[in-house]
Amino acid sequence: MSNPGSTQRKPDFVEETPSEAAVVDYLAANPEFFERHASLLDTLRLPHAAGGTVSLVERQVSMLRQKELKLERQLRDLIAVARTNDTLAAKVHALSTQLLAARKLDTTIAAIEEAMRSGFGADHAVLVLFGDPEAFKDIDAGRFFRVVDRNDESLGPFDTFLKSNSARCGQVRDTQREFLFRQEAEEIGSVALVPLDKKPCLGFLAIGSVDAERFHPGMSIDFLTRVGALVAEALKRF
Repeated sequence: MSNPGSTQRKPDFVEETPSEAAVVDYLAANPEFFERHASLLDTLRLPHAAGGTVSLVERQVSMLRQKELKLERQLRDLIAVARTNDTLAAKVHALSTQLLAARKLDTTIAAIEEAMRSGFGADHAVLVLFGDPEAFKDIDAGRFFRVVDRNDESLGPFDTFLKSNSARCGQVRDTQREFLFRQEAEEIGSVALVPLDKKPCLGFLAIGSVDAERFHPGMSIDFLTRVGALVAEALKRF
């Protein structure tokens, strides 16, 4: 039997603070919360990167502005890429029409050289064709055109490239640069090597730039592959 003179203490009620996850879940499930409590938006203060605090509304506006700036940059990049692709497509088209108009091997080679220098802005370019040099001795195309026997040992440094049957861009070895550009070898900073056709490969096109960053391994080789295919088909006519 309880003692009437004593008092039994009731347990204190402890209110648990909701966890962050619970708050997040509640707000996600009740997006109209701030509509019902609009005045709360003005009282909430958030830390600002520049120091001090800003209201939740100001923070949201700032985030939207940053997102808008990011989208604007992405749009500018896409427009720049599209313009570059349009320019390249026009140059490939011009090369196509020039090759179609050429009726002889020498005029075809001249059209290719002109396209490399004027259309594609090559500082130096070389068209290497596999074959018997004696069979092409009547073709006077200067240093741009070179006929080499496929088994010539001077092509050894290009074996990996030729086996890959794919265009390559970047810096090349000294032996490759000297074989291709000879007296101008020291000027060349980067090179694009473009195979002519698959198997059998007719030869390759080397486009050199004094800019070490002009041709690099990360760049797209789509347009170079198209140029190689066009040049190969044009040369097959002869």
